[in-house]
Amino acid sequence: MRIAVIGAGGWGTTLAILLSENSHQVCLWSFAESDATTMREKRENSAFLPGVRIPSAIDITSDLLHAVEGCELLVSAVPSQYMRSVLVQLQGHPLGDVTIVNVSKGIENGTLMTMSEMILDVFPGLSAGNVVTLSGPSHAEEVSRKIPTLVVAASSSLERAKLVQSAFMVPYFRVYESNDIRGVEMGGSLKNVIAIAAGIIDGANLGDNTKAALMTRGIAEIARIGVALGAHVRTFSGLSGIGDLMVTCMSRHSRNRHVGVEIGKGRKLSEILAETKMVAEGVATANSAYELARRTGVEVPIISEVQKILFEEKDPLKACYDLMTRDPKGEA
Repeated sequence: MRIAVIGAGGWGTTLAILLSENSHQVCLWSFAESDATTMREKRENSAFLPGVRIPSAIDITSDLLHAVEGCELLVSAVPSQYMRSVLVQLQGHPLGDVTIVNVSKGIENGTLMTMSEMILDVFPGLSAGNVVTLSGPSHAEEVSRKIPTLVVAASSSLERAKLVQSAFMVPYFRVYESNDIRGVEMGGSLKNVIAIAAGIIDGANLGDNTKAALMTRGIAEIARIGVALGAHVRTFSGLSGIGDLMVTCMSRHSRNRHVGVEIGKGRKLSEILAETKMVAEGVATANSAYELARRTGVEVPIISEVQKILFEEKDPLKACYDLMTRDPKGEA
């Protein structure tokens, strides 16, 4: 199968390598020609995946139309807040019956669209069943080194989900299928906001009890928003829900947790973001999650406090105090 991978960050590069190893013809697109040239010459993405070799069979380009020409599967690995600006460049390009696989995790600011909704907004002639989201606990740093990983492919079309399942399955990367694309996308996107809170807990040395409580109540908030928007509650007990939340809240590879750790130590968000090339999706998604909760009338105290810490410079310890002193409630 000819596959285009759009976005040459750590995750896009990792999936391009995996798909090439699975005998597909892969073209990897990079936004910057200088980065594409370096990767072609060194066969390595030193900025995001140092030490991981890119097979010579992978075509690397900065020409977007060349990348997607004749592809049967288009993998969109562009960070969520930049995805629209990249995909609109393909409007008018004949996509035919191409399956578009979204692997980014975020909610678009302003429109409050999930990535699959945004893809269908950019390509109004595309069937909803042609869009699949691939999500789960899957850090590029580990998948690229063949660490056993499990994810889920979700689409309104189980046939397309199974197509993606087959395309990506290798001995170290197991893919399940689901028809709850809304739940899978909500779990993958909103957990990044909770992961920032988890990092704040670590940076402020608040302890394991606090972090366990945060993750437990965090998945409850994620599920409440998801169910209000039509997702299945059981999805949040799966790989794209509690599974992805756990790995993102605990891992040293998590960019969102890292942002939280530095905030917990007393640093400003602007200076934290300025020193890294990687994108912490949870920062932008915090605003979208807060607005989604307001729109649906769902109570999300943790997400609300994270939004205030990030964008109103609320003191993290004051946010913790305010959460702990809320009116007593039942757990369910």
